[in-house]
Amino acid sequence: MRLTLYTDYSLRVLLYLGYKRDQNVTITELADFYRISRNHLVKVVHQLGVNGYIQTTRGKRGGIRLAMAPEEIVIGAVVRKTEPDFDLLECFNPAIDQCVITNSCILKGVLFGAQATFLGILDKYTLADALGQPKAPSTIKSIPVVSGPA
Repeated sequence: MRLTLYTDYSLRVLLYLGYKRDQNVTITELADFYRISRNHLVKVVHQLGVNGYIQTTRGKRGGIRLAMAPEEIVIGAVVRKTEPDFDLLECFNPAIDQCVITNSCILKGVLFGAQATFLGILDKYTLADALGQPKAPSTIKSIPVVSGPA
């Protein structure tokens, strides 16, 4: 399974805000830190606000910050709200399914199960888990880089 850049950026924004809980953050700050398009982040931040994950404040001292505690932000829920669909294959979407073996295909059930397991694992973790809480936000100078499996 592959997550979209939109979901990746959404999770990055939440992580950054989690590390900077004691201050407002600007979209420009996020774009500069992650070296990604400010225009993409505007869309991401807007949707995170609509979904209730962040709050925005306009004005000179404005910016964005988390709207809830990191312990309340479930990674699986964020992924579900930011991914456009979870159609791993054509047959996952009845509206476009043209596969002639859909009704007898065992593989479809296997892939549905794998997808459910994937999302189930994400549902076990919160933003606080991803942040490695507890940490004093004022002591964070940079966001730690986590490497994947060796």
